[in-house]
Amino acid sequence: MAKVINTQNKSIEQTKIYRSAAEAILKNEQETLVAIKNNDPDSIAKRMGLVESMLNLASNYIIIDGVVQSVLKLKSEESLNEARKVLYKSIIYLEEIVSNYVDAPYSDYESQLAQIDTVSPAERYRLICKMGLTLQLLKNAYGDNTKWKWTFVEIEGRYATVAKNILNLKDVMINSDFSSEHYEPTVRHLALIKKLLSLAADRYREKYELSTSRIDDFKMGINFLSALRRIDILTGDQEEAVSTKKKLDIWKVKLATDTEKQEKQKKES
Repeated sequence: MAKVINTQNKSIEQTKIYRSAAEAILKNEQETLVAIKNNDPDSIAKRMGLVESMLNLASNYIIIDGVVQSVLKLKSEESLNEARKVLYKSIIYLEEIVSNYVDAPYSDYESQLAQIDTVSPAERYRLICKMGLTLQLLKNAYGDNTKWKWTFVEIEGRYATVAKNILNLKDVMINSDFSSEHYEPTVRHLALIKKLLSLAADRYREKYELSTSRIDDFKMGINFLSALRRIDILTGDQEEAVSTKKKLDIWKVKLATDTEKQEKQKKES
């Protein structure tokens, strides 16, 4: 018994610095939200800061879980759940700036994106990469057999959406020119967006097929495919646009068939 207590105390001691850091971040978050509510003139920068600080907080909780696992040989479900919640917060804070539109013309959210005109393509790409890394580390920490497996489908979808919406699509062709100073982050960001949208579509289809059988999940997958096709067309990638459209058409036929089947089953029951 004494050995168990000593081990627990060791775990608490080793995670103390990270728990203190977490408390400081949470305190700063509340102060920042008050400033934003009071119409701080620098509110957009503060919102962007919240996105970053929530990612740092999520990383802190993931580290706490790692320490607990190394000492107690058990997952810290509490820490992981806190990490998941604040990762959600980070995405939500970014959605409030760049919108949460999955499949919409750029003009629908262009005015919102204009608020961060001073944020460079490189900085936007860095933030999205950091968010993606935090998400992957959290998934790794939970493991493959977690009860949150299907919850991550929504998180990944929302991450794909903000990754797309933070990119200035109006200037994307200019910035994709090899002579542009923004060439590398823009090209890398575009490639990442395409990968994420495709993955989000497949994951929603997988959730529909293997877990929920909810038509809404299938429709979300189709929305992400449609968003991907918009990007293909915008970037002039004709081959990819045709390929995505073929997949989109097949999915729409499947959706119509499954919808009709489910409605028939409801009437019969």
